[in-house]
Amino acid sequence: MTRAADVLIVGAGIVGAACALELAKAGVRVTILEERFVSAGATGASMGHIVVMDDSEAQFSLTRYSQVLWEELHEELPPDVEYERCGTIWIAADEEEMAEVRRKCSYYADRGVPAEILDPRSLHDAEPHLRVPLAGGLFVAGDSVIYPPAAASFLLQRAVELGATLHLGKAVVSLGKGNAGLADGTTLSAGRLINAAGQFAPKLTCGIQIKPRKGHLVITDRYPGTVRHQLVELGYLKSAHSLTSDSVAFNIQPRKTGQLLIGSSRQYNAEHDEVDSAILSRMLERAFEYLPAVASFAGIRIWTGFRPATPDKLPLIGPWLDDPTLYIASGHEGLGITTSLATGKLICAQILGQSPAIPAEPYLPSRQTVSETNVEAHV
Repeated sequence: MTRAADVLIVGAGIVGAACALELAKAGVRVTILEERFVSAGATGASMGHIVVMDDSEAQFSLTRYSQVLWEELHEELPPDVEYERCGTIWIAADEEEMAEVRRKCSYYADRGVPAEILDPRSLHDAEPHLRVPLAGGLFVAGDSVIYPPAAASFLLQRAVELGATLHLGKAVVSLGKGNAGLADGTTLSAGRLINAAGQFAPKLTCGIQIKPRKGHLVITDRYPGTVRHQLVELGYLKSAHSLTSDSVAFNIQPRKTGQLLIGSSRQYNAEHDEVDSAILSRMLERAFEYLPAVASFAGIRIWTGFRPATPDKLPLIGPWLDDPTLYIASGHEGLGITTSLATGKLICAQILGQSPAIPAEPYLPSRQTVSETNVEAHV
């Protein structure tokens, strides 16, 4: 058995990277183990939208805290991270969705998040390629976009510069009680362990309620100026609430390269990573419905990924039940890029016995106290 570090992290996605950096900044000896390569999981299958969300107070608190952290960090980010504060426009197709626009605007205003209601003309002026008519929208100026794999690499590089050790090609098959068992028979020990393995976290920690949710993404050739903001239909929120059914929604992101990143789809119980032509067609048809010009654009790559989702749509951040050596940092689903920095702050504070900047209780894994039967049924 080899003593690896003070803290051993499994998973080199953006969440594991953020945890590594925060701990390394605090002077903790950190080792990161990754079976494949940096951003091999959900990070590499994400849109990179840094967004404030309001499904619950806990979700708002975590996403808002993270958005502020990204804003503080952005001047240090290298060009390949492609950070851009383009803002988000939530698009309302009808009066029912405009009522949601007004609710969201009031909610954000009460909590200090600048937001502006757009009428049909203002929406057209902001995004002239959107179809008409549309009822309006909500512009949230503080949201931004990044290129997630480059961001994760940057965070890991900073952690390594501060003394962390990164090992790629190391498959972990068991984790707990201060030990990480590797597929090659090696056992590494550490004072604290962090399971940041995303959708694979339940394989290392029995009892975690995380289910993989498959998504498709398409990136186009370069069409500069077609889209200026991250555009999301308010119907996206309805599809995001479903925990069982497949769904698609209009969600498109401008890249600094002039390309457009098109989403989004959600599928449960999809075990293969091949492109699902039926879901892809539905997703693209939804994009064409809102942004007709895209129908003539050339797509240069299509890919899929699996995002780790929990039943209550909140990530698991903190110590695991009866193992005082083990911490969980997973289950972020589609908000892992946004909330990675806040997750790193919370995990670091918990391990060091410090008070976090926001309450940690809503995200503690201890809320998942279910029977083994229910866990097996869910996972």
